[in-house]
Amino acid sequence: MPGATVESGPNGNEVYQVSRRSYVYFRTPRPDAVDPETGERYDDVVVLWVGSEIDKAAHVGDESTPYFTTPHFDGHLSVLVRASRIGELTYDELAEMVYDAWLSRASKTAARRWLAEHASG
Repeated sequence: MPGATVESGPNGNEVYQVSRRSYVYFRTPRPDAVDPETGERYDDVVVLWVGSEIDKAAHVGDESTPYFTTPHFDGHLSVLVRASRIGELTYDELAEMVYDAWLSRASKTAARRWLAEHASG
C-alpha cells in the first residue's frame, strides 16, 4: 500500500502504518483475548482498523468469519482476528480487509488517489 511503513512495537511486534497511523498490527498477548477452554492468552491476535462501527458490527456479527472483538476494543474502530485462523479467509477477503484498513487511516488525498487508480470498470 502506498506510503505504508512497518514499525516495531514496544514488544517487537509488527505495526503497519500510513501517515504515522496504525492500520494493522500484531497484538501482544493480553488478558482480554484468551482461549475459553484453557484460559491461555492468545499470542497471535492481529488488529485491523475498519471504517465505521457498522463495518465492525458486520464483521464481528457474522459468525462465518474469524473476526472478533473484546470489551477492551469497545468504541475502537477495529476488529481482531487470530493469525491461526487467517486461512479461513480467501486471499481476496483478506486483501479487502487490509485495503479497507489502510483506507480508513490514510489521508483523504492518498485514499482518493488509490481508489481512483483501482476503480473497477
